[in-house]
Amino acid sequence: MSMDAIAEKVKARVADSSFGSSVKFDCGSDGVIVVDGNSVSTSDAKADCVISLAKEDLEAMIAGDLDPTAAFMQGKLKVDGDMSVAMQLSQVL
Repeated sequence: MSMDAIAEKVKARVADSSFGSSVKFDCGSDGVIVVDGNSVSTSDAKADCVISLAKEDLEAMIAGDLDPTAAFMQGKLKVDGDMSVAMQLSQVL
């Protein structure tokens, strides 16, 4: 799945949510997805929180096959910045 396709799935989930912060999913050389309130982009930008993970793990999280908390505990993702923002986003995804 391309980063654009993943971004579209994320966009559908945050569209009707009350998420008001910014988060960047950093998948290294595969690219980034930035969620800023209800807008979603694949252009790199500053964010309140940066979540670094493999593209495959992001796909699994969006599909519901990987629990964000479990991924964090297993070291599959790393959170830099405001951890409370990451927690808010996990309720949307």
